[in-house]
Order: sequence, then structure tokens, then C-alpha cells
Amino acid sequence: MIKNKLSDISLPIKSELEIFEDLFKQTLKSNVLLVDLIARYLIRQKGKKVRPLLVLLSAKVAGGVNERTYRGAVLVELLHTATLVHDDVVDNADKRRGFWSINKVFKNKVAVLMGDYLLSKGLMIAVKGKDYDFLDVITNTVKRMSEGELLQIRKTRKLDIDEATYFQIISDKTASLLETCCQIGALSTSSDKDYHEAMRKFGEYIGIAFQIRDDILDYEGNSTTIGKPVAGDIKEKKITLPLIYSLNQVPKHEAAQIKKLIKNIDHKENVKEIIEFVRRNNGINYSFETAQNYSRKAKEMLSIFPDSQSKIALEALVDFVIDRKN
Repeated sequence: MIKNKLSDISLPIKSELEIFEDLFKQTLKSNVLLVDLIARYLIRQKGKKVRPLLVLLSAKVAGGVNERTYRGAVLVELLHTATLVHDDVVDNADKRRGFWSINKVFKNKVAVLMGDYLLSKGLMIAVKGKDYDFLDVITNTVKRMSEGELLQIRKTRKLDIDEATYFQIISDKTASLLETCCQIGALSTSSDKDYHEAMRKFGEYIGIAFQIRDDILDYEGNSTTIGKPVAGDIKEKKITLPLIYSLNQVPKHEAAQIKKLIKNIDHKENVKEIIEFVRRNNGINYSFETAQNYSRKAKEMLSIFPDSQSKIALEALVDFVIDRKN
């Protein structure tokens, strides 16, 4: 039985992940000294590697890992890393995974150019490998991620995000990349279109569940127990599902008062009051139940595949997403 830890979940593809790590490091190498220096700095910032994990497991479930699978895994990790570098510039972030961010160390101009470099390297890998189906998927993903981010920015300014808009934003901004990981994994190893679609939808559902759980964490715990700043979204005036649901449970005048607190969020007491408001109106419980519904839908998508350790690992990954504390 696979335990609910990433190290255990990755066991069915342990050797494949090691091969991926080596390929990823080789891909980042450059003859330009500054690019190579930043690349080595990025490699030190070890993340959870959920995205290559999804590509490799999806491929193994759908048929087996091959050279195309590794190219797909490197491609999505390059895209993900590029978006993180760009996000830190946009957010003016100082740290990433416990390290100083690229923009903090090397300044914004270098960070933006490095993000562009990473994205172009990923596209070059797909072109050289003639993985045109990957390109079709990934370019649409980049478009969706950009649209989702811009929609969130516009709606945040007006504080008028409803539930339908929220799901559109997280589907495009977050779930689209996990959806892409699973779809590319299946595409790399199988010609079965039903497999492609099942893995795509699995990725979509687990991605939505992942983001809802992330949004719940903003209202839970303390800064020492989770990997993101508590109330970080609130301080950035982002209205997510726990708050959207809670605002819909109260009269319009009370909702207006809460939105007024958000507009003046610099006051610490306002943050506490918003968190208490969400807890009082069952925003966290509702959001968690919604995330669980999506996790169930994700597992249902796996029923089409033969039983295997990799399939069990994907099911365990769904549980990990729901149960995680950071």
C-alpha cells in the first residue's frame, strides 16, 4: 500500500525520476556564464516535482515511459520554472522555496530574460523531437495561464469575483498545467484517444482540487506549519472560494462591509476579522467538500486504465493533494 507521502507515491517511477533529473540538469546548461550560473541556482531550489511526476506516472499508466515521455516531463518543468521566475517579478517576491528569488539576486531584467530562456528551451526540445502534439497542447496552456492571471488581476481590482469566475480562473491559471502534464504523459506513449482524454480530465480535476486546497490553507494554521504565508491571498486582495461562499451567505450590507475591510487590508485586525468571517460562515468546510468532490471525479477518470502500481500511485497523489498542509 502506498502511503500518502510524495516519496512513497513516486516509488513506481523512482528510476525514471532519476533519469529525468539528469536530463533536466543537462537541458539547463548554457555556454553563457550568467545563464549557467542562474540555472545552477535554480536547480538548488528543489521543489516537489509534482509536474514531472504526473507526466511519468500518466505515461506509465497509459503504456510505459519512453524517450518522448522524458522530453515531455522536461518541457513541462521548464515551463513551470519559467512561470515561477516571471511570477516572482510580477509579485515583487523576495523568496522562493527558502532561497532568494532570481529577481532579488539578479534584478528584474535578468529574471524576465531567464524566464524567456527557460520557455524557449522547452519549445526547442519539442521542435527537435518533432513532438508537435506537445507543442499544440503546451502553447494553448501558456495562453490559458496568461488569460487566467489577467482575469484574476482585473477582478481583484473590482472585488467582484463570483463562483463561476473563480473556477474559470483556477482552471486556466493552475489546473491547465497539471492537465497538460497528464495529457502529455498519455500522448507520449499511447495512441488511444480515450486514454488521452481520461488523463487530461484527471489532470484538470486534480488541478482544481489542488488550488482549492491551496486557497483553504490561506485561512488555516500559522506561518510555521504551512509552506505559504497565512492570509497571503487576503493581503493581496484575492477573493477565493472560502470567501466567495461566505459572502453569498450574508445580507448585501454585511458583504459590502467585508469588502470594505479587504480594501483597507493593511490593518492587521481587518485580516483577523475576514478570517473569522469565513470560518463563521462555513467557507472553509464548503471549500473542502468541493475539493473532495473534484478529487473523487479525478479518481473516477482512472477507472479506464488497467490496475498497476502507477495507477495506485496516482490515486494516492489525489489524496496527498487534499490532505497536504503546505
